[in-house]
Amino acid sequence: MKLIKIMNYEVYTEDLNKLDLSKRQVINTINPHSYVTAKDDKLFFEALHDSDLLIPDGSGIVIAAKQINKQSIKKIAGADLHKFLLEEMNKKSGKVFYMGASQKTLDKIHEKIKVEYPNVIVESYSPPFKPEFSDEENQEIIGRINNFNPDVLFIGMTAPKQEKWLHSHKEKLNFTISSSIGAVFDFYAGTVERPSDFWINIHLEWLPRLLKEPKRLWRRNFVSTPLFLIDMFLFKFKIKK
Repeated sequence: MKLIKIMNYEVYTEDLNKLDLSKRQVINTINPHSYVTAKDDKLFFEALHDSDLLIPDGSGIVIAAKQINKQSIKKIAGADLHKFLLEEMNKKSGKVFYMGASQKTLDKIHEKIKVEYPNVIVESYSPPFKPEFSDEENQEIIGRINNFNPDVLFIGMTAPKQEKWLHSHKEKLNFTISSSIGAVFDFYAGTVERPSDFWINIHLEWLPRLLKEPKRLWRRNFVSTPLFLIDMFLFKFKIKK
């Protein structure tokens, strides 16, 4: 397994097909926005650092690896991880649980998987839409997941809520692999359109997303990105360790 340290985080740099899918592990993603957010959110910081693997889901992380570590790495989006795991579960008739998103989105995911990955056994749960769950709601979520006993557990709430929830409850949950993949639920369901490969390949996937959802995404692009670039500069010139 190849990991490199980028600005105090160890990031996975190999192809996904090198993953050991028999090992219980939490796989999360890191991008400039999550990096900056975690600086002021202790539990989110712990969730990212305690992940078994962090994948570089952001062109900023790829650039930082090049500038600081002099190493070229490939961006691995949450959507890439999702697709890879579904393909692997389809080979072994694996069980996949989706926790998060609206019931409409989950229904579309069920329908699409039935066509594209017919051997995958799917279950899901749409939790209440609120900042924090009560103890009773957490027990309901945990019970539904554990009764299904998934090989793969996908958490699809917005960051950092999803990572913090998984981090807080992972010891009570049955899964082999779990990952917080946020917007991928909507991308896969088709309820939100992911930018085309053109934008992805030129590292500007954020631009069409920002134009579509400026109110939700302005902060990560106009606040988090500059702050990330400042930190990258400080690490590059060894002003910050």
